[in-house]
Amino acid sequence: MVLCVWLGIWAVLAMSVRAETGVLPEFALKSAYLYQFTLFVEWPAEAFSTPNDPIVVCVLGDDPFGPFLDALTQKTSQGRPLQAQRIQRVQDSGDCHVLFVSASERARLAAVLASLAHRRILTVSDIEGFAGAGGIVEFVPVEKKIRFGINLAAAKQSGLRISSKLLSLAMLVKHGTSEGGAP
Repeated sequence: MVLCVWLGIWAVLAMSVRAETGVLPEFALKSAYLYQFTLFVEWPAEAFSTPNDPIVVCVLGDDPFGPFLDALTQKTSQGRPLQAQRIQRVQDSGDCHVLFVSASERARLAAVLASLAHRRILTVSDIEGFAGAGGIVEFVPVEKKIRFGINLAAAKQSGLRISSKLLSLAMLVKHGTSEGGAP
C-alpha cells in the first residue's frame, strides 16, 4: 500500500516537472528520489534534538540540483519539515540527515566517506562506485533510467534503518558489486 502511494507521488512529481519543462531533467528526478528516501529511512532518535527538528537535505560540493533542491523545503516527511542546505566542506555537515555528495567531490571521496562512516547521515551520490566505497545510496544509470543501489552494511553502520519497501526497489551493493534487487 505504502509502495503504491510512493510510486503515485513520484509519478505526480515527474508529470509536474515534465509539464513545466517539457522534459524531466535528471536532477529533478534525483531530487524526487531524495524526498522519497526521507519517507523510507528511519533515523535514530539522537539524530534530532527535538521532535520538531527538520530533516535537513544537504549537497556537498557543486550543486547540480538548483531549484529542484529548494522545492523540497515545501514538503514534510515523517511529520517533519524539510530543509535544504548547500555545503562546501564535510565538516559543515553537522545538521544534515541526507547528504548528497556531488561529483565535484570525487577526488576527496575516500576522506569524505571516512569522516561520515559512523554519523547518522544517509549518504547519497551519483559517483560511480559510491556505494561500494562505503556510501549508502548510489544513483545508477540503467538503460537510460535512473535506478539506485543501497549498501545496507553502510546504512547499519550509520545507525539508519531502511524500509524493506525501499530495499525491494534497490540493487543491494556489497564491496563494489550488486546483489540482485531491481535493476
